[in-house]
Amino acid sequence: MRVVFAGTPAPAVPSLRTLIDSGRHEVLAVVTRPDTVAGRGRRAVRSEVGRVADEHGIEVLTPQSPRDPEFVARLTELAPDCCPVVAYGALIPQPVLDIPVHGWVNLHFSLLPAWRGAAPVQAAIAAGDEITGASTFRLEAGLDTGPVYGVVTETVRPTDTAGDLLDRLAGAGATLLTSTLDALEDGIVNAVPQSADGVSYAPKITVDAARIDWSLPAHVVDRHIRSVTPAPGAWTMIGDLRVKVGPVTATEETLEPGEIGVRKKALLIGTGSSAVQLGVVQPPGKKAMAATDWARGARLDEKAGAR
Repeated sequence: MRVVFAGTPAPAVPSLRTLIDSGRHEVLAVVTRPDTVAGRGRRAVRSEVGRVADEHGIEVLTPQSPRDPEFVARLTELAPDCCPVVAYGALIPQPVLDIPVHGWVNLHFSLLPAWRGAAPVQAAIAAGDEITGASTFRLEAGLDTGPVYGVVTETVRPTDTAGDLLDRLAGAGATLLTSTLDALEDGIVNAVPQSADGVSYAPKITVDAARIDWSLPAHVVDRHIRSVTPAPGAWTMIGDLRVKVGPVTATEETLEPGEIGVRKKALLIGTGSSAVQLGVVQPPGKKAMAATDWARGARLDEKAGAR
């Protein structure tokens, strides 16, 4: 099958590499978000997907919008049979969805219709889901509402961060996406409409939303922190410092919500139930470090509290 792949961040890379290595599907071009400007030299930085395409000599299309006439004309000229898409980062208008014969097949990291939207993995962890997965579905104008071709399931482990879980889903999802394209080419798969029951949404997580609410029970605080690790990263104010906080461990000690307990071998913060022990923290302008090391060096004032 002749395909144009759309994707941008690292979780899309396994799918692109699997398609390239499949020996069955020809990747005509890659669509990715425009280069960003970063660093002291303000250099243009290619997306993760764009870099892989460059490595393989594949044409890279970086429209500001999928509506751009030049992009629409080029995609029409390429005449792909299908456009697989993984975390591209922009809505595809209907006229562009209609260009490939088999449409756009999206790999989404949830068991649809659960957790439609931008942050399904984070939402699954925050909600305490024990099982999640990935789905391939035909993209349509609605938000992740299209009919589903196939799914894979994945257990959410008790210590999973969003990064851990997304890595596993990206690998399993790559195989699912390629198998879906195989089946489409062979004419042996039919998309099944999503159920009207069990619909939930996972909006993009802002930095403000990643702030820790210490009044919540310890297990909810734990899920919240893991759900936003590594990005955007959970944070709290300790005194006048805004500190990033890595995954925590529940304890049997009791402290008031936000109360700090500096122990010889542990840094504790109270929640709405039992206190939690901090593992890694990152103070402003510094690298992440063990919470106990930071507490000693910062001469942490227990009265400051976390908020």
